[in-house]
Amino acid sequence: MLWYVLQTRTGKEEKLAGLIQAVVPRHLYGECFVIYQEQLWRRRQENFVHVKRAFPGYVFITSKDPEALFFFLKQIPVRSKMMADDDFFFLAVEREESEFLKKIMDKDHVIGLSYLSTDGKGNIRHVSGPLKACKSQIVRCRFGKRNVLVRLKLLGEEKLVLLGIVLNDDICQELRYGKVEAPILVPERYRIIENAVRCHVDDVLGILPGDKVIVMEGAFEGMSGIVYQKKDNIVKMGIHLFGQDMEIEMMIETLRKLS
Repeated sequence: MLWYVLQTRTGKEEKLAGLIQAVVPRHLYGECFVIYQEQLWRRRQENFVHVKRAFPGYVFITSKDPEALFFFLKQIPVRSKMMADDDFFFLAVEREESEFLKKIMDKDHVIGLSYLSTDGKGNIRHVSGPLKACKSQIVRCRFGKRNVLVRLKLLGEEKLVLLGIVLNDDICQELRYGKVEAPILVPERYRIIENAVRCHVDDVLGILPGDKVIVMEGAFEGMSGIVYQKKDNIVKMGIHLFGQDMEIEMMIETLRKLS
């Protein structure tokens, strides 16, 4: 099957993919998916794997009959509310591009972390994982931030994409999940001892009024306080700052529950 891409508004990718899976006849397409990537975030000497959309605004779909699929998609009433541009919402992906994407992502359509070893002077000695397929396309290495900038080709255009990496210093530590945009299960490869530590995602989902939490990022990073109100993904909590009690609002994914 050939690959095509649907251009949508950033943040609507999963909703569009779900709509297609619900209403489009199965004989018109093979798969409909969003491609994600893993990146390593280092917080307070701990490693957290964040899963984010690799190509914001893009939903990928495969089909043997693109003309019939395109015509059907044009008839979906709510489609226009999700598309970034009605004239260019359905574009073909070159076979070379799709074959390359297949090489660097797994069965869940996730581009995982790559392992890099260096000579201690910033020169790469060994590469394994997704990055091995595009080592020659590395534009810049940011070892401190645990990512590299890679030049990839998509829809006939060159795009610069950050791919996550792990180094020797990281492989001896447990990698836990932080923010996860993808609807996937946490891979067991990121748990050195199974069930030894609850991942950050579980902590976030379990935060309730009365819980003590710590702020993991932002201006209040490292500060702890008590939650007294939670609405959707916004939490109101009290902290002690400058000798007085203060109320702050935080996004729930920036918090971690303390036992």
